[in-house]
Amino acid sequence: MQGKGNYTAEELEKVAEAAVLKSVRKRQYLTQEGDVAKNHAFVTKGCLRTYSVDEKGVEHILNFAIENYWIGDRESILTGQPSIYNIDAIEDSEVALISREKFDYLCSEVPAFNNMINSILQKSFLVAQDRIHTFISLTAEDKYLRFLEKFPHLNMRVPQSMIASYLGITAETLSRVRKQIVRR
Repeated sequence: MQGKGNYTAEELEKVAEAAVLKSVRKRQYLTQEGDVAKNHAFVTKGCLRTYSVDEKGVEHILNFAIENYWIGDRESILTGQPSIYNIDAIEDSEVALISREKFDYLCSEVPAFNNMINSILQKSFLVAQDRIHTFISLTAEDKYLRFLEKFPHLNMRVPQSMIASYLGITAETLSRVRKQIVRR
């Protein structure tokens, strides 16, 4: 399992023993709304998304996860409450699942793992803060340009309709924005 940190051979073995590898086909759910999330998932191959569906059937994408990213409903894992999110694969994917108990064990017994998780949590907070700021203060065009700047690797892997959902705009608005950018 990749990630930041200098792992000893023994530590890497503990991490490998804690993980269960799972293949997730394109459009297959890793977890669904109403399920209690039990695992943290580390993406080893592919691309997944976390999203909710409102009462009108409109999807609202919270995040994407590609290789070497973590995905899961942390709130559901920590509280034991049913998830309000769906997580599914955008392309054929593979994940390493780690249960909450094993995850907590690794955090307490493998310093490099704990350091990696703390670093990821700090970066996640900054990304969330930036996303909130972007969402409430930028135009649709600026949101898209910021997305391309921050996540250039996703633009070709994720359908435009999903990018629009992530940005909180309609697919039609994104199409119009993309045409305006090309005209310049």
